[in-house]
Amino acid sequence: MSITKEEVQIYLDDVKAAVKDKRYKISAREVNNQLFEEYLIDEDGAGVIILSLCVEDFCKTAPNEDPRYPHEILYIFGKDVSLIPRFGGKETTVSLYIKFNKMDNHYTIVVSFHKQKYPLKYKFK
Repeated sequence: MSITKEEVQIYLDDVKAAVKDKRYKISAREVNNQLFEEYLIDEDGAGVIILSLCVEDFCKTAPNEDPRYPHEILYIFGKDVSLIPRFGGKETTVSLYIKFNKMDNHYTIVVSFHKQKYPLKYKFK
């Protein structure tokens, strides 16, 4: 799927509007919860990070792997952020993997919000 910067910006603007209006949730997946357990960050802090995303943080789109929702397209972003380990230590840079599912009802599900498992390729960097 070919995608333009303008299309990503429109998508990102919609996601940010959902975050500002509290029309989003972060999926309670184990890998997402691990980030919140390991570092001093909460859902509000995650929202701040989401609001800081820009088009250059975009990596790719992917079809929803859930067979119940084959029409949904997920957007994947990466972001390097500074976080403090929850149980002591210095602030460190953490590379995040962030995947969104923007619903038709203007609600956004943050499917993934965790450490990157492998380096990402950025489409517009």
